[in-house]
Amino acid sequence: MIEKRQFYIGGRWVDAVEGRDHPVIDPSTEEPCAVIALGGAADADAAVAAAKDALPGWMHAAPEDRIALLDRLADLYKARSEDMAQAISTEMGAPIDMARAAQWGAGYGHLKTFIRTARDFAFVRPLGDHAPNDRIIYEAVGVAALITPWNWPMNQITLKVGAAVAAGCTMILKPSEESPLSALLFAELMDEAGFPAGVFNLVNGDGAGIGTALSGHPAVDMVSFTGSTRAGTAISRNAAETLKRVHLELGGKGANLIFADADDKAVKRGVLHMMNNSGQSCNAPSRMMVEAPIYDRAVDEAGAIARAIEVGPAGKEGRHIGPVVNETQWNKIQDLIQTGIDEGARLVAGGTGRPEGTNRGFFVKPTVFADVTADMTIAREEIFGPVLSIMKFGSEDEAVTMANDTVYGLTNYVQSQDGARRNRLARRLRSGMVEMNGQARGAGSPFGGMKRSGNGREGGVWGIEDFLEVKAVSGWSTEDE
Repeated sequence: MIEKRQFYIGGRWVDAVEGRDHPVIDPSTEEPCAVIALGGAADADAAVAAAKDALPGWMHAAPEDRIALLDRLADLYKARSEDMAQAISTEMGAPIDMARAAQWGAGYGHLKTFIRTARDFAFVRPLGDHAPNDRIIYEAVGVAALITPWNWPMNQITLKVGAAVAAGCTMILKPSEESPLSALLFAELMDEAGFPAGVFNLVNGDGAGIGTALSGHPAVDMVSFTGSTRAGTAISRNAAETLKRVHLELGGKGANLIFADADDKAVKRGVLHMMNNSGQSCNAPSRMMVEAPIYDRAVDEAGAIARAIEVGPAGKEGRHIGPVVNETQWNKIQDLIQTGIDEGARLVAGGTGRPEGTNRGFFVKPTVFADVTADMTIAREEIFGPVLSIMKFGSEDEAVTMANDTVYGLTNYVQSQDGARRNRLARRLRSGMVEMNGQARGAGSPFGGMKRSGNGREGGVWGIEDFLEVKAVSGWSTEDE
């Protein structure tokens, strides 16, 4: 049993002031794999005080010095890749091969991208030729609270920490209590990299405790949160009292528009993308919308692909999906699958209960529904499990209307060989991101949504800018340049 009850505050590992034990459950076995401490308001206060004390020196440090520390962190992160993959796989159930590649790799990619982006970022720049003595200064927002989820632990931690470091913010990280082991390892790497005391702090806790204390804290200047829309709303309300900046990356209900001229791999690509990470991704293409002439064929193909997906323990090597993160999520997914059946959707693959051959672990059958209509619960709620809803459309206009008929607006997908159509749809779809024909967005592309999927952008130059204030200056002396 791993015991990790300390927090990282002010450059030291310290005991919790208000700690209470919390077991970390291995979702493949339903057994505890670790014990951490959940802190309280006094622990949040200590971390905020350390970050506030470190802010003046850090925010005015030379950008190249901050970048050098990020570079050192990336090297250490790479050296501990196997340890990080094992931690993620154990705590949240990502199959080990996926944890080694996508889960670990996402974090490394973001760190390297921020290093490259920060080197080219002009923190002081002229307003324009019309005002030769005006300057625009990009200055750190200040003390940032970083609240991250369990589903892609290092993806989200590095997106926030990397941007905050580059911008000159000091920070307090509250990782999900479901996936704390990878975050604690990350804190060890920050310490080893040599970041000044107080620049990075970590306090474990739950949303009601540490999350509330940080988001309402008067000395916290910014909250960057990734998680559910419900929690994002609560954070926004709490933060409003102190008028702090709030960045939210929330839920999604992505539409995947497959037209009759789509390539032969479009349906398979859509199903596998949906089932990746056991469906626990906010940008999952959970609503597959298929043009009428190929609808029946697409439904048959999607069902066959889903039935062929293997489900197994996180520690097992190979191409399979693992469990969902905990019992609460498992029960929620089971209820929504049953609701889909009760509301008249056609079950093509999967269904309720554990997959055949499993009686322990939070495993879910890869599930596909067809003939889903817009009024059904499974078409409207984010399920956050391996459950795909297939819908039929007759025209491009109808497809756009169906895709946009959601409170969410994170990622939509288009599959078509018609370039003009793809470009039209990219403009008409109401989402922060549109991915077409299976082509992934490039490194440094901004990640974020609109509507109830949140605000702000993470990644690349946009991610750094989210942690910066814009200061307008006149009368700038060019003699000092």
